Amino acid sequence: MAGKNIKVLLVEDNPGDVFLLQEFLKEVTTVVVDLMPVERLSEAINYLAKEIFDVILLDLSLPDSQGLETFVIAHHQAKATPIIVLTGINDETLAIRAMQEGAQDYLVKGQVTGDLLVRSMRYAIERQRADNALRHSEERFRVALKNSPIFVYNQDMELRYTWVYNPPSGLTVEEILGKQDLDIIPVEDAQHLITIKHGVLTTGIGTREEVSITIKDTTRYYDLTVEPLRNELQEVVGVTCASIDISERKLAEEKIREQAALLDVTTDAICVRDLNNQIIFWNKGAETLFGWRAIEAWGKNASELLYDEPSPEIEAALLQATSKGKWQGELNKLTKNDKEILVASRWSLVYDEQGKPKAILTVDTDITEKKHLEAQLFRAQRLESIGTLASGIAHDLNNILTPILAGAQLLPLKFPDADERTRHLLEILEVNARRGADLVKQVLSFARGVEGKRITLQIRHLIVEVGKILKETFPKSIQISTDVLQDLWMVSGDSTQLHQVLMNLCVNARDAMPNGGSLSLYAENVLIDENYARMNLEAKEGPYIVMTVSDTGVGIAKEILDRIFEPFFTTKDVGKGTGLGLSTVLGIVKSHGGFVNVDSEPGTGTSFQVYLPAVEGMETITPEELPPQAGHGELILVVDDEVAIQEITRTSLEAHNYKTLIASDGIEAIALYAQNRDKIDAVLMDIMLPTLDGLTTIRTLKKINPLVRIIASSGLMSDKKLSAVAATGINIFLIKPYTINELLLSLQKVLSQLH
Repeated sequence: MAGKNIKVLLVEDNPGDVFLLQEFLKEVTTVVVDLMPVERLSEAINYLAKEIFDVILLDLSLPDSQGLETFVIAHHQAKATPIIVLTGINDETLAIRAMQEGAQDYLVKGQVTGDLLVRSMRYAIERQRADNALRHSEERFRVALKNSPIFVYNQDMELRYTWVYNPPSGLTVEEILGKQDLDIIPVEDAQHLITIKHGVLTTGIGTREEVSITIKDTTRYYDLTVEPLRNELQEVVGVTCASIDISERKLAEEKIREQAALLDVTTDAICVRDLNNQIIFWNKGAETLFGWRAIEAWGKNASELLYDEPSPEIEAALLQATSKGKWQGELNKLTKNDKEILVASRWSLVYDEQGKPKAILTVDTDITEKKHLEAQLFRAQRLESIGTLASGIAHDLNNILTPILAGAQLLPLKFPDADERTRHLLEILEVNARRGADLVKQVLSFARGVEGKRITLQIRHLIVEVGKILKETFPKSIQISTDVLQDLWMVSGDSTQLHQVLMNLCVNARDAMPNGGSLSLYAENVLIDENYARMNLEAKEGPYIVMTVSDTGVGIAKEILDRIFEPFFTTKDVGKGTGLGLSTVLGIVKSHGGFVNVDSEPGTGTSFQVYLPAVEGMETITPEELPPQAGHGELILVVDDEVAIQEITRTSLEAHNYKTLIASDGIEAIALYAQNRDKIDAVLMDIMLPTLDGLTTIRTLKKINPLVRIIASSGLMSDKKLSAVAATGINIFLIKPYTINELLLSLQKVLSQLH
């Protein structure tokens, strides 16, 4: 204020006091005071309406106003102008009350000097300026609060609201003032706030926390700042709080977290790399698929991390992604363990806020297994086509094998005096015809899933038979040995399928010994206890028979040992193995209630142990082992379009004391049956007939005679067709090729129902 005039309005009705004040001010040389004296309050108010003063010197006892009211009126008229109250020695109490109402200072008449007066005026002016600045600041604060989400309030030591500004939506100032948090919000929210505020009251140290508060069924999130509220003695007398609504931010953060979680939950590998090919994002899916942790991948060159060497496909993908904004296709990539995988890859160009490219987003889906399955499916479809073709051929093969098998059984009867060599040749003919029939059944079993017949059988015979075949067919460089207990337990199974199990394992053993070696087959009884069953989930307590096939071949590498039973998995060259041998073995063994163990050492050899549950009982005698059953002159109508089958069936039946009538198709069969209804005892009907098929013929015969006895036969029959045949009411279904004994036993069973 130095060098600046002070404009003063003096309101004083005593001329002597006015004169003294003027004289005091003349003595002051540091400042120029421009004094305007008036005697009445009304005059002062008129001046204040027209002019601006730096300070007012006000006597409270005036002709037109007395006491505190004088100050109140003057202060109301000039709120922005500091007022110094002039009072007598006996009126200090009144002056203090005026200061409580807003006066900046007071002076006692008779004790005033020039310097004191100037200091008082300067102090009053500075204090008023500070008050004005504070008032303006508070006003700006209020305006700012009014347009912001900040809820500001004070609470006393009992945490009652003493001052509230800008309350949150759903509450008014009146609903809050004088109350505590428990009166306004749910107990759980209130207790949390009380704990925070009590901590500030106790320590005197402010804090900041994020809290959630439910107001009238609406939950909002707030950034809460709590500071201690202090008095003039710096004692904590409460808390002052500022609460900012951050609900929108919290929701946005939650959404971002959910999206980030989804990126980590997905099994797809998601990677973001900048235009310099440096990885800047790597999700959990990428960690799982490629093996690199995010901390290891960040900042690395994507090409060096994921590719063995640059390829035209990658360059083309990068060019299309940067030029057209996206690319998708299939790529081979490497994992951390240098394992090559195939991925379906989608690349998208990422842009910044100005629309300029800044990164490439890559989403990779592992399709390695899918491609393997597709390849297996294509191979399976080819095999299915082969199976369908084989099934069709099987019908013709069965028709060919039926007369051969029957003839091989009839010839010894026709020539009982044949020499030993002839009988041996006939035996070879019959054995190989049976083997051919079994092979046809195997083809049908694989192609159509034909269920084998389960009987109680002795594995010893099977191993001995397979051993003979191996010695006759395998290279001489492979030494074959068999060892089977004489008291080996029985198993319940299909001999043809178990024969296939042994042959598949032996063929694999042969292929593993290209330069020769030893192949051994042996079987033993094993009793599996509870402890073993716990260690092998496929095993159960009880008696088992173990067939072991061991070789001294190249062995199986440990890394592929777990995959050898997978369908289509093979280590053989293309065209030399289907990958179905061991999977067929496992399927057959499991269908018999057993399991397979493998021991192998590369360079030493392999041993397969096939465990089959043992059963009690005697070995089941097959029809071929039962004595032939002769007829008693019964007349049999034989219906078949194959002349060879007609002739061999006629010869076989007549050789066993049956009479026959022959029909080549369904129409002829119906005509013959209609003519000889009372004479015909049974009908042997082929299902696959020309002109009129077997099913229609059977239905017609049933209409002629509902009690007609029919044995149906066929070499090819689907489950659907077999069900249709059974629905016609036939007595027995005989699968071609059948032996004489099977035919005679079937006739015996059918004819016995007549008696």
